[in-house]
Amino acid sequence: MSEREIDEDAPIFAIAAAAELSNMHPQTLRQYDRLGLVVPARTQGGSRRYSSRHVQQLREVARLSGEGMSLPAIARLLALEERVHELARRVNDLERQLTIERQSRPGARVFAAGATGSVVTLRHGARVRRATDIVLWRPRDMHDD
Repeated sequence: MSEREIDEDAPIFAIAAAAELSNMHPQTLRQYDRLGLVVPARTQGGSRRYSSRHVQQLREVARLSGEGMSLPAIARLLALEERVHELARRVNDLERQLTIERQSRPGARVFAAGATGSVVTLRHGARVRRATDIVLWRPRDMHDD
């Protein structure tokens, strides 16, 4: 994250500010917290702190509730959205790690088996020429040593 980006998960809004931003009464936010719909972070003193993502969730709860969706259904929807958000964050982390790994090993090599069974090093992106020879394999007799 760059310096100019705002962390959408940073708990920066007090309940009064979050209530105003979401066009709700602070008591409604407290109720949603008790129900587990939108659960803010807490300060060491126990005060609620909402993130910008929490405010978005509160607005969505209001919209869905206004459309007639039940609070348990909204809670399930928010839980699923949270899971998607967590998975997307995990994918981004893994992609970042993979990019770092690839950049730290630019000379990584690929190996293949040669016609005689020897190990052959290939350049990145090179294709192996297929052998069309038929080789008959005969097990050695233990007495041939």
